[in-house]
Amino acid sequence: MTSMKDRENAFEAKFANDAEMQFKAEARRNRLLGLWAAELLGKDGEDANAYAREVVKSDFSEPGDEDVFRKVKGDLGDRATEEEIRTKMAALMVTAKAQLVDEVE
Repeated sequence: MTSMKDRENAFEAKFANDAEMQFKAEARRNRLLGLWAAELLGKDGEDANAYAREVVKSDFSEPGDEDVFRKVKGDLGDRATEEEIRTKMAALMVTAKAQLVDEVE
C-alpha cells in the first residue's frame, strides 16, 4: 500500500514540477519576445525592459498565447508579419526552455 502512495506522490510532484517549468518557460519566452519586439520598436535599455515586462503581463489576460501575440502584433504593426511573430515565439520557447535547463544543471 505504501508503494502505491509513494508512486501517487511522485506522480503529483512531477506534474507540479512540469507545470511550474512550463509557466517559467512561457514567462521567459514572453520576456525574450518583448525584448525582440522592443528592438524593432527602437527601444533600448530600461525602455526595452519595461516593454518586455508589459509583454509578460499581457499573458495573464487569457489562457494560451493569443493574448501575447495580439499585444506584440498590435504594437509592432507593419514592422513584423503574423508569421514572423509566431515563428519568433516558437523559436524563443525553445531558447527559454534551454536556458531554464542550463540554470538547473
